[in-house]
Amino acid sequence: MRGNVIETVMGAVVLIVAGVFLYFAYTTSQMHTVSGYEVSADFSRVDGIHDGSDVRISGIKVGSVVSATLNPTTFLATLRLSVEPDIKLPVDTVAEIVSSGLLGDKYVSLVPGGSENNIAPGGRIKYTQSSVNLESLIGQMIFSAPGGKKPGGAGGAGTGGAPLALPAPGK
Repeated sequence: MRGNVIETVMGAVVLIVAGVFLYFAYTTSQMHTVSGYEVSADFSRVDGIHDGSDVRISGIKVGSVVSATLNPTTFLATLRLSVEPDIKLPVDTVAEIVSSGLLGDKYVSLVPGGSENNIAPGGRIKYTQSSVNLESLIGQMIFSAPGGKKPGGAGGAGTGGAPLALPAPGK
């Protein structure tokens, strides 16, 4: 009976310590969404970006992604971004999708321009640079290297899908 009480007390202590740790981690992290004014930007690719992704200027979080939708007319991905109210973005601001490292999470990086006019709340960022597809870059590097094999082999690229015609033996 005495062993059950000690185990129960120790379990409660572990749960309290875990709860304090989670509260501390949540309050000190930058995982919260930023409430501010919204702007939008169109991208051809938004790989790795999702609702809640960071929006940063010079590496400092100044906002978050509110939503990502597909424009059915242009087939571009439209990101709605929430930016802190004290950050005023010039109209020539550039929005880029970048990675925080080789295997890191992607975020939207804003590079403010030099214009004296600012983007109004609900406005649009005109200049964007989409995410880079790492697999595509590696494939291009492998197949464009001297001595690299072309994909497809016989009947591959450049032959229209038809097999290569080889001379008959003995002729």
